[in-house]
Amino acid sequence: MSTGSPYPTLTAEEAAALIPHGAMVGVSGFTPAGSPKAVPTALAARASSLHKAGQPFQIKLLSGASTGKACDDELALAEALSWRAPYMTSAPIRKLANTGRIDFVDMHLSHVPQMIMEGFLGEIDYAIIEATDITPDGRVYLTTGIGNSPAILKKAHKVIIELNAYHSPRLREMADIIVLPPPPNRIAIQIHDPLDRVGRRYAEVDPARVVGVVHTNQSDGGRAFSQPDNTSGRIAANVSKFLLGEMAAGRLPSSFLPLQSGVGNVCNAVLGGIAAIDEFPQFKVYTEVLQDSMIDLIAAGRVIGASTCSLSLTDEKLKFLYDEFDEFADRIILRPQEISNNPGIARRLGVIATNTAIEVDIYGHANSTHFFGTQIMNGLGGSGDFERNAYLSILMCPSTAKGGKISTIVPMCSHVDHNEHSVQVIVTEQGLADLRGLSPIARARTIIDNCAHPAYRDYLHHYLESSPMGHLRHDLRRCFELYLNFQEQGAMLPDLDLSQFEGD
Repeated sequence: MSTGSPYPTLTAEEAAALIPHGAMVGVSGFTPAGSPKAVPTALAARASSLHKAGQPFQIKLLSGASTGKACDDELALAEALSWRAPYMTSAPIRKLANTGRIDFVDMHLSHVPQMIMEGFLGEIDYAIIEATDITPDGRVYLTTGIGNSPAILKKAHKVIIELNAYHSPRLREMADIIVLPPPPNRIAIQIHDPLDRVGRRYAEVDPARVVGVVHTNQSDGGRAFSQPDNTSGRIAANVSKFLLGEMAAGRLPSSFLPLQSGVGNVCNAVLGGIAAIDEFPQFKVYTEVLQDSMIDLIAAGRVIGASTCSLSLTDEKLKFLYDEFDEFADRIILRPQEISNNPGIARRLGVIATNTAIEVDIYGHANSTHFFGTQIMNGLGGSGDFERNAYLSILMCPSTAKGGKISTIVPMCSHVDHNEHSVQVIVTEQGLADLRGLSPIARARTIIDNCAHPAYRDYLHHYLESSPMGHLRHDLRRCFELYLNFQEQGAMLPDLDLSQFEGD
């Protein structure tokens, strides 16, 4: 059957049958946005069938960030993955990674494209890329998530294109795609404003490598986030108050600076809180993911425009964007993650980075990825790209978890993703700690007094003051005591009255 193009049309099952056991497979997308759907689902079904017949079948999966249920979840549930990078939000993959049944490689997202181009991660045998169109000369017009697709298309030996009719072909109007040459041939990326354009509207592939096209009509199935709760609202208020103070002191320009916002309810609350305050001017966004709230803020005129890697929207909000495309076409730019997360651009633009952490220790080291130092949640994602290179790096978390049984402010982090040199501001619902210019001991006292829950402050102060003297004061016999208490007795401070946390 012909598509009227030089590329054969395949069913999802026919495409999946081409991919051999042990292959490295690169996929499009960044979150469920732009991720392939039909071929990964068929690949999972094929794996299950082969396993029942006693035959091995597993692949290595490389993506931009997380993917959707039709890719990550289905392949993990079919035990069709042996290796995964660089990020995930999939509960089935998380279970495999935390039980040693899959090799999961957690990476800074801005590092991945260069590693692909230089072959550090190995040969990419197959690519599965979602697009709205592919031309005979190899122009690939991507959908809602650019991710690593341009680099994967350059390096994959064989390519399968999922042509998804669900998505508007006008998405190409938002795309701004470049692939950087390898060192030492790189030049400065000429982005001096979040809405500057420097690339093309399409990615490129050698047509001879395209083995077929699979036609689909499926939504991304993006999930909505709940309305901000009391804790998120208080964190947002603390961040807004701080930024207004920085503007009043002249440390932020009156025109504000581009904002980067991580994923989740807390970051959404902060973004909404800033936009709701009249004292803040209209501002621009330079980030990696746009969620529903950002579309509303652009439509309302509070956000002038946004640069991103992914439109991670619910079906309803994506339909709204497609219906009102003229309003958004020149106000949203979709870039590859090597550009959206580029450290040099973040530094040049003076980005204000707002991301969340699982826990923070008293000296300002932060853990964004692992519970109790061993159990991975999702991965580092792009938070390190921005926090290390931002004009202002802000990390946020509730002061407690599990109804007060866990303090997120601890003597020493069980795992460190962002060290004390990268973190400038820590925020909980209790308050805000501005760590700029403070020595380690001063940082510790500031974090305890402003960010820790009052129920844990005495313990943390006693730990600090009773620990052996040093530039950083730590008692190596007690630094992980709170974790051991929780594992053995179900609470970090077993004698704590938990009724005081009700309603938090």
